[in-house]
Amino acid sequence: MAENPQAAAGSEETNQPQFALQRIYIKDLSFESPNSPLVFQDQWKPQVNMDLNTKHTKVSDNQYEVVLSLTVTSKIDEKVAFIVEIQQAGVFMLKGIEGGQLGQMLGAYCPTILFPYAREAIDGIVSKGSFPALMLAPVNFDAIYAQAVKRKQDEAQGEASQEEKTH
Repeated sequence: MAENPQAAAGSEETNQPQFALQRIYIKDLSFESPNSPLVFQDQWKPQVNMDLNTKHTKVSDNQYEVVLSLTVTSKIDEKVAFIVEIQQAGVFMLKGIEGGQLGQMLGAYCPTILFPYAREAIDGIVSKGSFPALMLAPVNFDAIYAQAVKRKQDEAQGEASQEEKTH
């Protein structure tokens, strides 16, 4: 009789949304310092620019690969000091999560988990390139995801109104 409640509890758990981090890894990493060693002679007051992008692909029924791509460019005046490009990736299990909630998890929550790993890798490679440590500021992926969703909605509304005008 003790086995029946466990079996029932086990079947209830499978209906609940589940999330698990399976693996975190660097998919691609590059460092370039095109103006070294001359750039080391300049006073270090860099202009740092960061571009980021996320994408996800379905690996299996409940597994998704999320890739956070960052490009950090540091310039002194107009000279490029260094460029770092990284694709920090992770495999995540998402079960019982669908629709907008799945999009939010893949577009904001998973990149939030990946970002500290990418930031650490960037800091390490920049230091190995003989530049001062670079600690990137945290990123609000929820806000970025919300902006992307709104932009898609606005584009869809714009296309719908264009179709109405042409008919």
